[in-house]
Amino acid sequence: MFHHIQRSSCRSSWLRGFSTASRVCKDPWPLPHTPQHIASTTTPEVQPIPPLPRHNESVETLRARLVYQSRKRGTLESDLLLSTFAKEFLSGMSEPELKEYDKLLDEQDWDLYYWATNKRNPPERWAESTLLERLRVHAKNEGKVIRKMPGL
Repeated sequence: MFHHIQRSSCRSSWLRGFSTASRVCKDPWPLPHTPQHIASTTTPEVQPIPPLPRHNESVETLRARLVYQSRKRGTLESDLLLSTFAKEFLSGMSEPELKEYDKLLDEQDWDLYYWATNKRNPPERWAESTLLERLRVHAKNEGKVIRKMPGL
């Protein structure tokens, strides 16, 4: 009954021992940040969906919305990184900087995280951004500050 089960080439080469003639198996779970992992998770550059137009939004309302959106991202890593960045820098940003940060928050969580931690290069639209550079400096945490989620 079980004699019809076919073994995969990877399993059968494992059972035969390690020989130079056996086929090389592809690891289904490569280690993070290895070339194999990056190749399997890299998606083609896609322009973000345009945000809802917010006509006549005051600077105070914009700032309050950005504080909230920085904290409620969907991944804990992005929540912590962006909420502490917002707490430290949003109060001193000008309106054009706030609008640029608003556009940055339209990007995907993991993309933001990898760009901020220098694990991946940002797309051309963010390559020269001073705001992203400030976020990268914040992510380095050279002062070894213990960070926690700020209150709303």
